[in-house]
Amino acid sequence: MFRKDKNKVLHPISPAASDSDPNCTEILEDSSKSILLGIISQLRKEMDLHRVTLPTFVLEPRSMLERITDFMSHPELLLNASTKSDSLDRFIGVVHYFLSGWHIKPKGVKKPYNPVLGEVFKCRWKYENNTNGYYIAEQVSHHPPKSAYYFANPESGIYIQGEICPKAKFLGNSAASIMEGDSHIIFTHHCNERYDITMPNVYAKGILFGKMVMELGDKCTIRCIENDLGFFSGEYNSVIGKIKKESSNKCLYEICGQWSGQIYIKSSNKHDTKSLLFDASLCGVSSKLVQPESKQDPMESRRLWSNVTLAIKNNDMHEAAKYKTNIEDEQRRKVKERHDAGMEWIPRYFVKNKSDGDDGNDETFGFKGHSS
Repeated sequence: MFRKDKNKVLHPISPAASDSDPNCTEILEDSSKSILLGIISQLRKEMDLHRVTLPTFVLEPRSMLERITDFMSHPELLLNASTKSDSLDRFIGVVHYFLSGWHIKPKGVKKPYNPVLGEVFKCRWKYENNTNGYYIAEQVSHHPPKSAYYFANPESGIYIQGEICPKAKFLGNSAASIMEGDSHIIFTHHCNERYDITMPNVYAKGILFGKMVMELGDKCTIRCIENDLGFFSGEYNSVIGKIKKESSNKCLYEICGQWSGQIYIKSSNKHDTKSLLFDASLCGVSSKLVQPESKQDPMESRRLWSNVTLAIKNNDMHEAAKYKTNIEDEQRRKVKERHDAGMEWIPRYFVKNKSDGDDGNDETFGFKGHSS
């Protein structure tokens, strides 16, 4: 994922990023560390952290439903990919877009709010080609926690749909967020060409001693069955992957670099040299447009968590914890109310597809308004 390189300095592309610390590391104060150590002392290695209430000072002041939009921070790359007439060029463009979405991170080890059931986040983007991108995400399941999301740029024929079901595990001096779920990019202007994507896992290192830092690792894949193409990456702390013709397993391109820095691409021709595919330090983030909180529905993320967010930004962790507890207590009350009434939860914007399993982990959700 993010290898240390003292010679590289990232441009501050997000409010939480630091141009003097490319890895955005953080050292906890003694009081904060004692609280965290008290919680960790109760844990066992490989334990699932989903039911563990973390202290507010490790929270990033926004919901996971909004955090997902970071993966869409460079839409011009996807817009450009969709215009390519050659299928391999389109695939490389999708890989380029996917790899560009992981360099944005808060300082230190910060976890976004766990969305409550029925929580929603909406936004849109205005692009240079005078088209609009529309995004909506909803927390569609509580056990297991699952966020469904949908993006549409109808004029450009681009649609994205997927689910994320993060599973957190304690690993000693680190914690892992196993990013279960899939994302699908569809180009309707190319006969509904579909790209199936899995995500790398996220690791929080240094939670007991040393500097705290977020890193990426393990496997991620991009596949386009229609065009017999696949991208496979499986290196820790860096991007090392290949674009292959799947039927023959022939390598067409090799990709290497840093999620938070420079990423290079090279054809399989041994005489070719590598070229720069993406440079995080030179790329600005496309700003998303969100309705003012006063005009939002009570279950929209920024309005729902507004008091918690304000308290965290004011460094008032006591107030943040109080408001966070109020939200969680209200969710438990609603769960009990539905249980007592024998009511099943039905998402507002997504519909449940047929499940292949009995535990709910294989359930997928489709956007109700999709009509492409």
